[in-house]
Amino acid sequence: MNDHHVYQNPLVTRYASREMAELWSSQRKFSTWRRLWVALAEAERELGLNISEAQVAELRANVDQIDFEAARKHEKRLRHDVMAHVHTLGDAAPSARAIIHLGATSCFVTDNTDLILIREGLSLIRDQLVGAIDGLAEFALRWKDLPCLGYTHFQPAQLVTVGKRATLWCYELILDYHEIERRIAALRFLGVKGTTGTQASFLALFDGDHAKVEELDRRVASAFGFEGSVPVSGQTYTRKIDSQATAALAGLAETAHRFGSDLRLLAHERELDEPFEAEQIGSSAMAYKRNPMRAERMCSIARFAMGLAPVAGQTAATQWLERTLDDSAVRRLVLPQAFLAVDALLSLYLNVVPGLVVHPAIIGRHVTDELPFMATENLLMAGVQAGGDRQELHERVRTHSLAAAARLKEGAGDNDLIERLRNDSAFAKLDFATLLDPLRFVGRSPEQVVDFVASEVEPIRRAHPNLLGQKRDVHV
Repeated sequence: MNDHHVYQNPLVTRYASREMAELWSSQRKFSTWRRLWVALAEAERELGLNISEAQVAELRANVDQIDFEAARKHEKRLRHDVMAHVHTLGDAAPSARAIIHLGATSCFVTDNTDLILIREGLSLIRDQLVGAIDGLAEFALRWKDLPCLGYTHFQPAQLVTVGKRATLWCYELILDYHEIERRIAALRFLGVKGTTGTQASFLALFDGDHAKVEELDRRVASAFGFEGSVPVSGQTYTRKIDSQATAALAGLAETAHRFGSDLRLLAHERELDEPFEAEQIGSSAMAYKRNPMRAERMCSIARFAMGLAPVAGQTAATQWLERTLDDSAVRRLVLPQAFLAVDALLSLYLNVVPGLVVHPAIIGRHVTDELPFMATENLLMAGVQAGGDRQELHERVRTHSLAAAARLKEGAGDNDLIERLRNDSAFAKLDFATLLDPLRFVGRSPEQVVDFVASEVEPIRRAHPNLLGQKRDVHV
């Protein structure tokens, strides 16, 4: 059928990177199965089984040349995907047909392949995370001194700086970075464990030699860069590993959703804009619109990714004894899509962050509108230091504040509280210009940005110098 006549996964066609889509492809999956069969045969030969170098060489020569149509026909006949590919490889490497998959069960290729793909997928995610962290840190330093309204309950609160707010977004990504690193470091191979995890078939092959079975397990794991395999298993590795990996990805999606939501709020306030191309259309009806569509997409995809974690957890919770097959179909859906979705989120980070547009004039206007109310305590204290009576000054500030607020609620375009106080003889001695400098109200925001980048970001930058300065285009 024509591709336009069947459903296409938008994670592949619109959102995720080509690199992540290829990682979870059929080509990558089944060629990895073949690499596993090669590693198994080679290790078995080295440990004394009757397998020739020529047989191993013929298997290795056919790792990437897969006849998918032949595999499809075998699977239609056999109703077993692993055996279909055993037969397909046997057709291509006839001298090795008799020793393919020797002693193994299906999960030798399916589960070990998934672990290989999970490790590489997490590494790709980690690498993009570094780029997003680096970009946000650069943004935070650039704008560390620009005062802006802070918000609690999305109501104006004490001032922060644009850069300080960016450190909040960046720190959550750093927490995700460390969690992804932990998952990569903890990941182990399934290895060669057999039908119920006892390695009985391999023990039979090696005539009861436990040391050779243990060495076989180590050699196959080492061939794929794993320091070791799981200490115990049923036929499968525990699905808790899937749950932990998916939870780490969902945690990153939580971070992305928060970032996207904040961008949308700030776009509404007209303080910050995501990139917008010259010919980009915000609305098919309202030509003036400049919608934060990237941030909206980030929230949308993040919601999907967060929803996958409970499915992985439910799968881990409902495994039966040494294995059950009701995990198979759901894992085919959840694992690739969790990685594709989070890859898409990080692609958005790497597109949005380098192109963020700050509007200092709008930010300054919002500060000017709200700062008079926030400054009243400082003005009160300065008035007392200038010789005034604290209680009398408090009453005057209260009266002027209520009058200015009422005026604003009636539609006034500016906040005249400071003008009222300036004209009040009780405050005549005050240097209003100095007292109302917005930087006096941001606390340690600039210093916190510098300290944060030095202590939290720079170690990550030093660990991955080749991953800095990343940018990515997205399909809009």
